[in-house]
Amino acid sequence: MSTDNAHDAEAIAARLATAARAAASRLASATTEEKDRALGLLADQLVAQRDRVLAANAKDLAAAEDNGVSGALLDRLRLSPERIAGMAEGVRQVIALPDPIGSMEGMARRPNGLMVGRMRIPLGVICIIYESRPNVTVDAGVLCVKSGNAPILKGGREAFHTNGVLVEMMREALTAAGLPADAVQAVATSDRAVTDALIRRDQEVDLVIPRGGEGLIRHITRNATVPVIQHYKGVCHVYVDESADLQMAADIAFNSKVQRPGVCNAMETLLVHRGVAPRLIPELFARYKAAGVTLRGDARTRALWPEAAPATEDDWSAEYLDLILAVRLVDDFGAAVEHIRKYGSGHTDAIVTNDYQASQRFIAEVGSSCVMVNASTRFNDGFELGLGAEIGISTSRLHAYGPMGLQELTTRKFVVMGSGQVRT
Repeated sequence: MSTDNAHDAEAIAARLATAARAAASRLASATTEEKDRALGLLADQLVAQRDRVLAANAKDLAAAEDNGVSGALLDRLRLSPERIAGMAEGVRQVIALPDPIGSMEGMARRPNGLMVGRMRIPLGVICIIYESRPNVTVDAGVLCVKSGNAPILKGGREAFHTNGVLVEMMREALTAAGLPADAVQAVATSDRAVTDALIRRDQEVDLVIPRGGEGLIRHITRNATVPVIQHYKGVCHVYVDESADLQMAADIAFNSKVQRPGVCNAMETLLVHRGVAPRLIPELFARYKAAGVTLRGDARTRALWPEAAPATEDDWSAEYLDLILAVRLVDDFGAAVEHIRKYGSGHTDAIVTNDYQASQRFIAEVGSSCVMVNASTRFNDGFELGLGAEIGISTSRLHAYGPMGLQELTTRKFVVMGSGQVRT
């Protein structure tokens, strides 16, 4: 990189970060009514100006197809009237949620008479870096505004036009509500040097949240001086226990893989108790075959379904994000949990069982950010779990674990109320 280019990147990052810091200060003191008004205007815009968004998205889709993008990646990029309506509904769900900012928790009186509690406050300026999915632009923007944070959004180049329009709409809504437009900003360049400069501006930026492929997240983690929320990949499992209702198991296993394979909460490995495999696999695998799923199995799986390709060691830790599924037969509950602990990513894991004790053991022994009992892995999603939307799914436990909604975008400060106490 030339000296001039490096200087330009630093200057762009400085302008974005400085403007975001000023906007965050105003947003932190905004009333719930001001924030909700801005979000309500945005929801209305998404519906009324749907064609504006679809026109921008059509440009991105055309460019992506020209560049050979296909399959799951193209699906992540594509918007439709239904998906835009879903985005607007997500905004309205966030409006309906309680505003966490300013709430007091655990106020208690100390022996010396001091009242000590903790107040929810925003994190501040959040740099959010993501790929392909333009709905993330809206999810991130509205959650940050509601929680009093100012986001700097860096979407992938493949969604450049769509993201640009969505950010313009958010800025218009903020201005109309009397809040600073710079409370939501976009990095309007694909130059990675700007992103690298932003994630080192630890005097203005409080947190970085990368969403995308493992390579992106590892690059950000290695190069940032700002704290990073990590989510390297989603290697999600469904384990069919020996007591499972097999029709339920088949439906959950099919939905977890096929309903939308290119997302992080899609199942990548199916574990089946050997005792039920002969009854489950023929019918389920026929459904997979009809849906275009490529199956890779261990030796015992292939004995029941010879069409499956041999699974390699790499398959057990693979995040395919496609219609590909690894399958292993296990001898018992313990073997399933051992497999998940060894190869899982801490994202989402599910058990299908009619044995209450097995379900409780699974909840206790599997440490993933979301553990499902008799439900599809696809439900580990902020919208589905009642958060309205999510800004990402953290698998790094600090500062949050699982889908990050409003509460996870705040921290707490101590508030101490006295009546003249001095320390002796």
